[in-house]
Amino acid sequence: MQTHALRYFLEVARTGSLSRASERLHVAVSALSRQIAKLEEDIGAPLFERRPRGMVLSEAGALLAEHARRVLLDAERVTSEIRGLSAVGRATIRIASSEGGARDFLPQVITRFREAYPGAHFHLDVLSPLEATQRVRDGEADIAVCFNIAPEKGVRVVHAERAPIFALVAQRHPLAQHSEVALADLLPYPIALANTGATIRQMFDLCCSLEGLLFEPVFVSNYHAALHSLVRDGKTVTLTGLLTVRSRLAPEGLAAIPIRNPELHQRTLQVQTMAGRTLPAPVEAFLGLLIDAIRDPDLLQG
Repeated sequence: MQTHALRYFLEVARTGSLSRASERLHVAVSALSRQIAKLEEDIGAPLFERRPRGMVLSEAGALLAEHARRVLLDAERVTSEIRGLSAVGRATIRIASSEGGARDFLPQVITRFREAYPGAHFHLDVLSPLEATQRVRDGEADIAVCFNIAPEKGVRVVHAERAPIFALVAQRHPLAQHSEVALADLLPYPIALANTGATIRQMFDLCCSLEGLLFEPVFVSNYHAALHSLVRDGKTVTLTGLLTVRSRLAPEGLAAIPIRNPELHQRTLQVQTMAGRTLPAPVEAFLGLLIDAIRDPDLLQG
């Protein structure tokens, strides 16, 4: 299969429309239609289901899309190596991350990487965990760093570890001196929560349902930094992962307290890449540093 035909196919799959793919690719609709028809003839099966609202991948089309993404990325990697562009110092590394890893942790890892390879470039998009995973699955990102509750298809989990949820309070808060708390211990205090799309909120709501606890949050936001800022009043409590705040605890006068409810220990922090893809050398180099930094918080100090 020719690579340009695969690119056309993937753009139609992405947009769900020959006309929209034509506009994005600057290729005539008739040419796109011929290429799709030729692919379907070669494979011997329809690649799309034509529906009133657009074109949707068939089962055969979904399988071809997975293959096509890997083929095009591998072709790009080989071309770069031939041209001598795979040197780490000249790489562009694309990362998709949920907000918890993007505020402090990833910038710190990127800074450390660029100390050794100052010519490296990065694109970081902050997304929901599902969107971050989808970016990797579609080949639009090299690496995803996100918090997950369940396994995801089509990706390789390069590294995973438990990411328990902590109570975040100001150091002068009455709970700050506790070595651990139960979720019920938070009931007397104003609580600020992430919105219902966040994994932290999902685990919190599940735990509350199991234990019959009822919280009335004083503040709800999809922006973690706002939640963390609110606890500086010394009264409010919020929930967080340790990776998200560990570099801010002492400088900002905050304390992260373990919560002993087992339901709040089920999240995992995952580093994901596309399943079956051979990563360029620069991405592999950054991936190694990223995983080392997750395992050893002291690596980013100094």
